[in-house]
Amino acid sequence: MANYDVIIIGSGPGGYVSAIRCAQLGLKTAIVEGRETLGGTCLNVGCIPSKALLHASHMLHEAEHNFAAMGLKGKTQSVDWKQMLSYKSDTIGTNTKGVEFLMKKNKIDWLKGWGSIPAAGKVKVGDDVHETKNIIIASGSEVSSLPGVEIDEKVVVSSTGALELSKVPNKMVVIGAGVIGLELGSVYSRLGAEVEVIEFADTVTPGMDAEVQRTFQKLLTKQGLSFTMGAAVQSVEVKGKKATVTYKSRKDDSESTVEADTVLVATGRRPYTDGLGLEALGVEMSERGQIKTDGHYKTNIDGIYAIGDCIDGPMLAHKAEDEGMACAEGLAGQKPHVNYDVIPGVIYTHPEVANVGKTEEQLKSEGRDYKVGKFSFMGNGRAKANFAADGFVKIIADKATDRILGAHIIGPAAGDLIHEICVAMEFGAAAEDLARTCHAHPTYSEAVREAALACGDGAIHA
Repeated sequence: MANYDVIIIGSGPGGYVSAIRCAQLGLKTAIVEGRETLGGTCLNVGCIPSKALLHASHMLHEAEHNFAAMGLKGKTQSVDWKQMLSYKSDTIGTNTKGVEFLMKKNKIDWLKGWGSIPAAGKVKVGDDVHETKNIIIASGSEVSSLPGVEIDEKVVVSSTGALELSKVPNKMVVIGAGVIGLELGSVYSRLGAEVEVIEFADTVTPGMDAEVQRTFQKLLTKQGLSFTMGAAVQSVEVKGKKATVTYKSRKDDSESTVEADTVLVATGRRPYTDGLGLEALGVEMSERGQIKTDGHYKTNIDGIYAIGDCIDGPMLAHKAEDEGMACAEGLAGQKPHVNYDVIPGVIYTHPEVANVGKTEEQLKSEGRDYKVGKFSFMGNGRAKANFAADGFVKIIADKATDRILGAHIIGPAAGDLIHEICVAMEFGAAAEDLARTCHAHPTYSEAVREAALACGDGAIHA
C-alpha cells in the first residue's frame, strides 16, 4: 500500500496551500522541502522580505517628505541598515513558522530534503523512497540571468542577493524594468542610492496598460530613479568592488558603459525542475522548460501533476495557490475551476500598481468595442489628505453589454482596491453594478466607484 495519498514537492505558496487543501479533504499528505524553513522563494527570499523593505523605506520617505507638513517635527530619521535587515529577517521568521504550524495543525508530514521522482508513485528524499498514489510538483522557479552576466551575489546580485547587501550602495544599476527590478530599485533609491534602470524594451513593465506604463515611469523618475530604455546589456565586468555595465542602444547600435557599486539582475525567472528526474520519466516539457499539463494539472504521466511557476502562465504566488487548491480538489473528486481571466497582478512600489483582465491594447488587437471610465486620485479626498493623490483608476467595459473586461490602477492601496473589481468580474458584473454600490466616505475605494460611474454618464468628482 502507498504511504500517502499525495506527496507535494516544494513548499512555496502553491505547494503548502495545496498540501493544506489535500489534508482538509481527507487525503494523507506529505510535503517535500530541502530548505531549513518552509514557504519557498516567496516567504524566504521573495515576496515577503521585499515587502518588509518596501514598507520600511516608504516610512522613511514619508518621514523625510511629508511629516513636517503634517506638523510632525523632531529628530531627523537615519537608516540603521543592520536593524532594517533584522526587521526583515524577523518578518520572514514569523511567516515561515506560521506555515510550519499549519503543517502540524493539518497533520501534514514534512519530508526534509530535496525530492526526486524515480518512478510514478515514488518520491525519493535522501536515502528514503516514499510511495504515494499521487505526486504534485510545485518546484517553483529560479532567477534567470543574461549571457555575459555572471551573478556572484556580492557585486552582481539577483533579487535574493539584493535582500542581503552588506550596505546601501552609492550607485545601483538595475537590469530590467519589470516588477522585481522596480520594487527593489525603489527601495534602494529611497534609502539614498542613485538608481539607474536599464531596460531592453521601450516601456517599463512590458505587457501592462500603456497609460499606466507612462504614468508609472514618470512618477518613479520624479522619485529619483533614472531610466535607459531600449538598451541591450552586453556584459557586466567586475573589478574589485565595482562593476561596469556595457549596453548597446537598439536604436542606433551605439555602445555605452556605466559603473556601479551593485548591479541587480532582474531579467525574469525560469521554471526550476533540476534534479527531479523528469527527463528519465518521460514527462513532457515545453521549449521554455515548463512542465506540460492538461486542464486538470495532470502531466502525461499518470499520477503526476504540476502547478505554479513550473507550468505555463504568470509566475505569481496567488496563481500557484489557486492551482494548488484546484489540483487538490480534483484529486478528491471535486470539479474545481480557476478563472485565468481574473488573476490580478500587483507592483508594491509607491504608488502601487495593480491590474486585472484585459488592457486597451489587447482589446484593440482583438477588434473588441469597449469603453473606458477613468478617475484621478486628485479627486479623492482621502488620497489628498494622505499626500497620495498621484495616479488613477481605469475601468474598461464592453461597449454593448457594460460588462467589466479589465481594470488598471496606479495609486494608493492599488493592490487592495483591485480585488473589488476582481469580485465584480468573477460575478460577470457590469460597470453600472459597481457604480450603484454604495462606497464609504472618505476612502480610496471611492475612486473605483467614480471610475465605474465614468463608464456611464460620468464621475461625480471629476
